[in-house]
Amino acid sequence: MTYNYLTNKLLTGLSIVVLLLFSSCKNNDNAEEITMTVTASAYNSVEAQTKKGNPNLTAWGDILEPGEKSIAVSRDLIDMGLDHNQEVKIKGLPGTYIVKDKMNRRWTNKIDIYMGIDEEAAKEWGKKEVEITYVLEEEETDQVSK
Repeated sequence: MTYNYLTNKLLTGLSIVVLLLFSSCKNNDNAEEITMTVTASAYNSVEAQTKKGNPNLTAWGDILEPGEKSIAVSRDLIDMGLDHNQEVKIKGLPGTYIVKDKMNRRWTNKIDIYMGIDEEAAKEWGKKEVEITYVLEEEETDQVSK
């Protein structure tokens, strides 16, 4: 076998692997970035603010850990695609937050930022209008529009 023959076979094999990798990657061409202004308050893992008996348990069944960046969302925002485990950027705050909890139906256009057991930090935060951004993938966009 010649050097060129082996090189061509190797390149062909590598090309197939690369094509398979790219074809298995999620295509974000149909993703939609959504930015909106919501009211943001803060909450803690204490029984006075959450479920009696297990203040770290969320409405979706997740267990919150102090220090994690998570939020609760009002039910109308869930209908807009801001669903469980959705990544969210909050303007003015570092990092990405994950939707891990949902709020009582009485709230609308609202998020609650999880602040572990630091009740003082939650009180200092108070209530603010913030801009949030999240990305809806194609299948999520289809479900929201139905």
